[in-house]
Amino acid sequence: MRHYQTLILLVTCFQIGFAQDIVCSLKDRQAFEDKTIEIDGLLEDNFGKTIVAVGKTFLETPYVAKTLEVGETESLVINLHGLDCTTYVENVLAFSLLLREGKSDFDTFTETLERIRYKDGNLDGYASRLHYFSEWIANNEAKGVLKDVTSEIGGTEITKEINFMSTHRELYPFLKEDEENFKKIQVSEEYLNNQALCILPQDQIEANEHLIRSGDIIALTTAVDGLDITHTGIATREKDGRIHLLHASTGSMQVEVSKRPLADYLKGIKKNTGIMVARPL
Repeated sequence: MRHYQTLILLVTCFQIGFAQDIVCSLKDRQAFEDKTIEIDGLLEDNFGKTIVAVGKTFLETPYVAKTLEVGETESLVINLHGLDCTTYVENVLAFSLLLREGKSDFDTFTETLERIRYKDGNLDGYASRLHYFSEWIANNEAKGVLKDVTSEIGGTEITKEINFMSTHRELYPFLKEDEENFKKIQVSEEYLNNQALCILPQDQIEANEHLIRSGDIIALTTAVDGLDITHTGIATREKDGRIHLLHASTGSMQVEVSKRPLADYLKGIKKNTGIMVARPL
C-alpha cells in the first residue's frame, strides 16, 4: 500500500464492456509502453516458449504483496513495478496474448487483463475478482484462455473444504464489514466445494515432470485449512533439462527462476501438497 501512496494515480473510464475504473500511474503507463517494445520479436510458434520469454523480461521486478488492494472500490489495477505471484502470472499472460494477437495498444491490454482477472471477464466489484486460484483456473478454462491439464499428467482428485476467506474475513478489508461482498465470496466457496480438486501430489512431480511444458502455469496446493493454493508461477525447462519455477518469489522478494528444479523446490515449502497445472491455449 505504501508503494501506491508514492504514485500519481490516474483513473481512466471505459464506456462499454470493460472496467469502469482503471488505476494506473504515469510510471506504470510508461512501463507498459516500454514493455511492448521489449517483447517485440519474442513471439514463437510454441506459445509456451513465448510465455517464458515474456516472463523472463520481468526478472528482478520487486515482489510487492496486496498490489490490488487500492482505494475503496474494486478497480482494474495496472502495476508493472511491483508484482505478487498472481499479478505476475496475469500480466505475463496478458502481454503474451497481446503479442500473439499482434496488438500493442493499452486498451486491448486492459481488456485482456480484465478478462483474465475477473469472473467471466467482467469487473463487477471486489467479489468478481478470482481470489481463489483454483477458481481462477476453472474460470479461465471456461473462457477458453487455458486448459487444466493436471489430470492428464498424473493428477488425482481430492476433496477439501475451501472457506479460508469467509473464515478469516478480518484479513480482507473489503470483507471485514461488507456483508454483500462476504456473501458473494461464500457463493464462490460453495462453487469450489461442489467441484473435485485435481492435484499432482508432491511426491509424484519428479516422475511426471516430463509431461509439464515450458509456459504451463503452476499452482502450489496446500494443506492449510480452507485454502486451495498458496503460490503460483510459470514452468520453465532450463539448461539442466529440468522444470523450474519462474515466479514472483517471497524468498528473494523479486521475480526469479527457482535455483532448484520445481520438484526439489517444493520440498522446502511447509504444508505444500503438490501442484495444479494449467496450459494456456
